Amino acid sequence: PPRPRRPQRSTRIEGSVDVSELKAEPAPLTNQSESVADGSVASRPKPSRPAALKPAGEHAGLSSKAGPKVPGHHPPHPVRAASVPQPPASRPIPPHLNPHAQRALSVAGTADTEPQTLEDFRVHIITWNVGSATPPDDITSLLGLNVGDGNTDMYIILQEVNSMINKRLKDVLFTDQWSEVCMERLSPFGYVLVTSQRMQGLLLLIFAKYFHLPFLRGVQTETTRTGLGGYWGNKGGVSARMSVFGHSICFLNCHLPAHMENSDQRMEDFESILQQQQFEGQAAVGVLDHLVFWFGDLNFRIDDLDMQVVKSAIDNNKLSVLWEKDQLNMAKDSETVLEGFQEGPLKFPPTYKFDVGTDTYDTGKKRKPAWTDRILWRQRATAPAAQGVGKRGSVSGLTSGIKVTQHNYRSQMEYTVSDHKPVSSIFTLQFPYKVDIPLVTLEVEDEWNSIEDAKAVFKLTPNYSRSSWDWIGLYKVGFKHHKDYVGYVWAKQEENDFYRQEHQVTFTEEELPKCSGDFILGYYSNNMSSVVGVTEPF
Repeated sequence: PPRPRRPQRSTRIEGSVDVSELKAEPAPLTNQSESVADGSVASRPKPSRPAALKPAGEHAGLSSKAGPKVPGHHPPHPVRAASVPQPPASRPIPPHLNPHAQRALSVAGTADTEPQTLEDFRVHIITWNVGSATPPDDITSLLGLNVGDGNTDMYIILQEVNSMINKRLKDVLFTDQWSEVCMERLSPFGYVLVTSQRMQGLLLLIFAKYFHLPFLRGVQTETTRTGLGGYWGNKGGVSARMSVFGHSICFLNCHLPAHMENSDQRMEDFESILQQQQFEGQAAVGVLDHLVFWFGDLNFRIDDLDMQVVKSAIDNNKLSVLWEKDQLNMAKDSETVLEGFQEGPLKFPPTYKFDVGTDTYDTGKKRKPAWTDRILWRQRATAPAAQGVGKRGSVSGLTSGIKVTQHNYRSQMEYTVSDHKPVSSIFTLQFPYKVDIPLVTLEVEDEWNSIEDAKAVFKLTPNYSRSSWDWIGLYKVGFKHHKDYVGYVWAKQEENDFYRQEHQVTFTEEELPKCSGDFILGYYSNNMSSVVGVTEPF
């Protein structure tokens, strides 16, 4: 086939940040709740150009063990990214950026063995309606990077942003500022943007550690408009589903109708979103066929109680007085579409509505405080969800397989750029790895000191569907997303090697960066639209 055109790319990263291994300080988690539910290679160069070859004994790149590097499995959690990035103090690869060498072989099982070992996978979800606000100067605390132990595997970030037409046109031409600031802050810790989806003001971002990328498969996104009778996307739902080590997970972000009197309309819209969002080519076709995390500005209010009673309960930290009048809590008792959804205790003050720039509840329109911003989850149903969700339909029967533990559920009052406060929650998912072998394995020498060294070997699993449009990207450590490469080569498929499982590619001089440093190779699958193989840093 003719040589494909060059993939679209972003500006190359010249300055990446290594993360030094720090001792994680135990984080005092305020407003914490504990809630548990059982339910369901090519090569990576780090070369310098021939004209600038270093003297013998001085290497252009990082050196570890001699011989080719073959990525293995992920490291135990204690050696993942430390909480705060620091400039590289020494040349050895930090353990959290070199996971493959230290991770024991998984006994989760493959096609002919049964799963045996449960693995932990930590998910950090953040929801925040920021309106038209620009990002604050520092989102370290928002992301928990100041107190984290580095064990987070995936970030799910929802921002309800400005949906004005002129702002959206600007964001089409340029990366929106919230996406950019999140990538800038998370990439030094080894997090890569897996997928994103925007529907007017609803922005969903999903990040994961780079070494998880080959095991996040079947990524799809869906949007459902419910504003103005389904014609306007200021309200509605945005979702992303994927298979995480063989387990189907869906993240559903909703912005439901506002105002006290619209509780029934909120339920109608939520049900409509569940009915309309269907995924293609997956065993799990509907939202409720997955382990679901449901979050966003759900807009549920506090019924009956007047303003003074609500504020007095908040001021005196008697939040339990308000729980039984919370519309979402009440709806769980009557709306069967909510059956199976769980939420941790609301031990933080209502997150809406504040005077912007303050911690003072609304003094303008005097809106009654409410827990509008929420994070819930639901285990997968045994029967296809689409068959069980009719008008206020019921879905019963939950499967085991994934244990979900909620470690905290909190608001962050220190952020004042919006009339909402951000809400976050950290979960640990425990499951056996149903998939723990990458579709493509990359092997590369420890160091590339000349053009002749810039070779990589990649091996394909028998069930991998290769494309002539597949390519291998060379990424600087700290890359933001799959297009953020410094060079690439096509993983071309010749007629005479169609049945071969092992192949070699060579990077030309023009594909190599002019600087030295720590790099990672990633194999991008055109058919799957994702990275299906990575190397460790070299």
